[in-house]
Amino acid sequence: MPTSANITPPRDLSELFRRSTHRLRRTWTAKLAPFELTPYQSRALNCLDQQRWETESSATAGLRLKDIAERMRIAPRSATEVIDQLEAKKLVTRSADPLDRRATLVSLSDEGAALAQQVRSARRIHTEEYFGRLDAQERAELARILGKLAGSTDS
Repeated sequence: MPTSANITPPRDLSELFRRSTHRLRRTWTAKLAPFELTPYQSRALNCLDQQRWETESSATAGLRLKDIAERMRIAPRSATEVIDQLEAKKLVTRSADPLDRRATLVSLSDEGAALAQQVRSARRIHTEEYFGRLDAQERAELARILGKLAGSTDS
């Protein structure tokens, strides 16, 4: 009969997941340093870049601050701070919403769009480096599992 001294405790999935996402965030933050962006600023640029591609021919270019906050899943006040920082770096511009003059739209400047593309390329490289120790089958399985967890309605 095995004793408690030679029984390997089961791995705590929550802790393994926390540690791996922490490492992923930490390494991505380091990769952002040359761009002089914080992770939140990078996420905001990405939101605006995605919106730009989604509505390329739309008369309404840009997002309202509340929409940026929703897409980033942060408080509107936090989104305002992030956009203020990006505006100070001349990476975004604010303009009146043509559909509602009381509202303001935030859009990428030309410099912001170019930087967003550079960050997107760096993110792809970082992803390849981080997940590079997994073979193609393991990556597909991880993607399947994470997709299943992300779609879960359990709290």
